[in-house]
Amino acid sequence: MPSYTVTVATGSQWFAGTDDYVYLSLEGTSGCSERHLLDKPFYNDFERGAVDSYDVTVEEDLGEIQLIKIEKRKYWYQDDWYLKYITVKTPVGDYLEFPCYRWITDEKEIVLRDGRAKLPRDDKTQILKQHRRKELETRQKTYRWKEWHPGFPLSIDAHSHSDLPRDIQFDNEKGIDFILNYSKAMENLYVNRFMHMFQSSWSDFADFERIFVRISNTISEYVMQHWKEDFMFGYQFLNGCNPVLIRRCTEIPKKFPVTMDMVECSLERNLTLEEEVKQGNIFIVDYELLDGVDANKTDPCTIQYLAAPICLLYKNLENKIVPIAIQLGQKPGPDNPIFLPSDATYDWLLAKIWVRSSDFHIHQTVTHLLRTHLVSEVFSIAMFRQLPAVHPLFKLLVPHMRFTIAINTKAREQLICECGLFDKANATGGGGHVQMVQKAMKDLTYKSLCFPEEIKAKGMDSKEDIPYYYYRDDGIKVWETVKSFAEDVIHIYYESDEVVCEDVELQAFVKDIYVYGMRGVKTSGFPKAIRTREKLAEYLTVIIFTTSAQHAAVNFGQQYDWCSWIPNAPPTMRRPPPTEKGTVTIEQIVESLPDRGRSCWHLGAVWALSQFQDNELFLGMYPDEHFVEKPVKEAMAKFRKNLDEIVNAITERNKNKKLPYYYLSPDRIPNSVAV
Repeated sequence: MPSYTVTVATGSQWFAGTDDYVYLSLEGTSGCSERHLLDKPFYNDFERGAVDSYDVTVEEDLGEIQLIKIEKRKYWYQDDWYLKYITVKTPVGDYLEFPCYRWITDEKEIVLRDGRAKLPRDDKTQILKQHRRKELETRQKTYRWKEWHPGFPLSIDAHSHSDLPRDIQFDNEKGIDFILNYSKAMENLYVNRFMHMFQSSWSDFADFERIFVRISNTISEYVMQHWKEDFMFGYQFLNGCNPVLIRRCTEIPKKFPVTMDMVECSLERNLTLEEEVKQGNIFIVDYELLDGVDANKTDPCTIQYLAAPICLLYKNLENKIVPIAIQLGQKPGPDNPIFLPSDATYDWLLAKIWVRSSDFHIHQTVTHLLRTHLVSEVFSIAMFRQLPAVHPLFKLLVPHMRFTIAINTKAREQLICECGLFDKANATGGGGHVQMVQKAMKDLTYKSLCFPEEIKAKGMDSKEDIPYYYYRDDGIKVWETVKSFAEDVIHIYYESDEVVCEDVELQAFVKDIYVYGMRGVKTSGFPKAIRTREKLAEYLTVIIFTTSAQHAAVNFGQQYDWCSWIPNAPPTMRRPPPTEKGTVTIEQIVESLPDRGRSCWHLGAVWALSQFQDNELFLGMYPDEHFVEKPVKEAMAKFRKNLDEIVNAITERNKNKKLPYYYLSPDRIPNSVAV
């Protein structure tokens, strides 16, 4: 009688193994096998990290194996099992791989197809078409859209992390418990003694070092030493943790009436301000989005303030970007003066601090939360709802969705919810952050997620004119490498544009993102359908780049580098913006900055939010072998080789730099948004 050798691999996560009864049956083109009991309780099979083999004998040859059914029946207590994959050696010596990489919970069963990626058009038999349809029907009942706040991108329908499907939960929920991680941060940073000292101001700038010294490193120490200097202020718009706002100024806005007389002493080329603008030497950052946002009122003992400044910057003869004018409100007038480098030292310093605080708020809520976390969750939900596991695009994208829904659900549960941890230290807590996301949605367009186009749209694409914009340089390299990889995979499975158009699952995926994620807003520019291989490559690049590189660029510089020195990134201000010049004192500045308690909560936040996950998987690392075909594995190897070349180039450039830029080095870019 024919005999099949079945190999079963169990995951290496904690509690991945099982002691339950496990049954297997094979279904081929010529027939089905009976259920075979592979393991009895406490036979020591299916232990964590184990690979177990079994001989399955059948009455007659089953033909080509199409499906494997795995059933788990409870022995004593609920015992979830993480199944990595199954391989089958047929009687004629052929090997078939059946990827799984899923949890089997309770007394459920799963049906697996072999690992060869297939488009809908490739399935010819009714049994495969039915399996494909049933998988999506089940997923669409499990992964449901829900509106968390009006105007937000839709998110997963789950109140807590424990409500999520087991397959997308964190392996260890304690590892991403924000409250627990905040407490750990306080201990690690030795700031416990300050964390309850709300309303208690620091004595002076040096006093902030009492909570800084424990987390110092090369960049953060350099920031502490130079944060008051104009070159450091300007540099952060290019290569800090929020390098996405600066744009070339083509015309001085009427609402920001800067004159030649004001800035003449800052210009170095013997040109007028208008001529400097025409030559492309003037840049602008406008925080208009913060105008009208309500400041945090959750603590009646501390009034907190927000501002919506505008900052004009200048490229000097050393090619450094430096500030030359700051207005702290959107409406010009006598009570909204334009601050200048020629003003009194503390006037100019406080104006820059207000800009840095405003930049922090935009960074946290728009650049980071909305444009990486929430957008990536949209991609993830749509993928699970519309792409079956056998689809090549599911196999391509699933590593870049790892834990994204889980981290966002946990954030809604503990961090950005009403009375959440975000309210503790941030001036945009208590609802301001919600208003910001709602306002920022109008600028969330498809084109703005296309990295090279967004850089060009801001007038920041010239390496010759702006030579030290490493975020741009490294980002374009990573973008092009990701796009090349996407093109390689697309050309393996889509032989023509016509095949792209015919892929109903791809089109449903794209439509889900537009209709539900982006709320069907036409002005978002998100496509309703994809018609060509070229556009599909761009679309997949947007998804992979956003979930990996873009998130890394704006997340991992928060604590150790740019935000650990509180005066450089104040999460709140306790005095209103100055309305006249010549009155600011050092005491007023210190009183404006966060108190001791909020400073410590801020440090705990940025520390917890900028740590890599345990066993982090970085860009190009695909240990779960969803793809089994040789051409795709060759494309992956080429992808990793190209990424390694970028790593080497960045490492070489950063040698001996006082301010190295490494956030977009592929060996520091996690595959997905997971923190």
